[in-house]
Amino acid sequence: MMEILDLVNMIRQIAFAIHVYLGHGHLEKVYENALVHRMRKAGLRVEQQVPIKVYDEDGTLIGNYIADILVEGVLIIEIKAAGELAPEHEAQILGYLKATGMQHGLLINFGSYRFQIRKYIRTA
Repeated sequence: MMEILDLVNMIRQIAFAIHVYLGHGHLEKVYENALVHRMRKAGLRVEQQVPIKVYDEDGTLIGNYIADILVEGVLIIEIKAAGELAPEHEAQILGYLKATGMQHGLLINFGSYRFQIRKYIRTA
């Protein structure tokens, strides 16, 4: 498996190429499908619409999420098609990282006229 920074850089390039090709104005699902397709073509192991369970401190299941994309088992990607990224988008990816115990996440917004991508690292 490649280093996380190499993986992130590869995905950043793929996502930017999608942004240039498709532009803004499509639904999130279109961008998600395009990103999954191109990452798989690049040889990455990709899962789409990954269920995430959230537990209370005593182990009781208290909720379920669906993460857009999981790459190589180490990176969660959340796709947006919004005019701008908002604090609730950041809270969503951080919640996914906390719920899974994973360290690395990407938040990608294809909905703006300018490409937006942010990397998150959970440290605790």
